Amino acid sequence: MKNERKRQSLTGEVVSSKMEKTVTVRVKRQISHPSYGKIVKRYKNYLAHVESVKPGEGDIVKLLAIKPISKHKRWQVSQIIRKSVKLG
Repeated sequence: MKNERKRQSLTGEVVSSKMEKTVTVRVKRQISHPSYGKIVKRYKNYLAHVESVKPGEGDIVKLLAIKPISKHKRWQVSQIIRKSVKLG
């Protein structure tokens, strides 16, 4: 039996795909405010490595944790969940 670890994953929207092998992905989460109880949106941007799939801006992608590639890249795009709809 193989001893495979389950990797951490995130889902977010591609904000920028202007770099060659890197995309910027915005991950949104909703939390309850500690004192008021209102639902508040929080965002965080991650740099993700791209190999086989080529996501464009606005696509919803799934990220998997990998060993560090550079100073800020610790994620890799594993699949495109939904392509963006381009109007115009």
